[in-house]
Amino acid sequence: MMEEDPLHEKAKQRAFRLLAVRARSEKELRTKLKERGYDESVVGDVTARLRELKYLDDESFAREWARNLAVNRLLGNRRIEASLREKGIPRELIEQVITEVREELSEHKALIALFRKKGNKITIKMGDREKSRLARSLIGKGFSPDLVFDILRSKEGFVDEGE
Repeated sequence: MMEEDPLHEKAKQRAFRLLAVRARSEKELRTKLKERGYDESVVGDVTARLRELKYLDDESFAREWARNLAVNRLLGNRRIEASLREKGIPRELIEQVITEVREELSEHKALIALFRKKGNKITIKMGDREKSRLARSLIGKGFSPDLVFDILRSKEGFVDEGE
């Protein structure tokens, strides 16, 4: 039994410490435990037990991770998707949680919030070079080029220097 084996117990304690720092996906936890030298059978037993105890739940992890990236860090859907994929979350679940998160704060509104967060640096009188640099930065944050250029063309979210 897992609880009686000191190796399993040590691996489980390590997993609890990792989860105490922040929530993790199952793939992340498995990788961390393997990096510490635990073999596949120990890692499998520990992750199965943590799933039973509800300490490991990829669906709730994905939802919270996506929400943090979308609402707190104001990242675009592409960056959120890439981050979740890297953490081993399946594509269907990624699509589901991004859709849920975007009901709270749409990608469009997140982009406008980013504009406003940058404050007086983004003005109506910006030159093409500055707009191009800004567009590259926003696309790098995971926003679609179409959305970025639509907003840049519309001047939505820009600060008027007279304000």
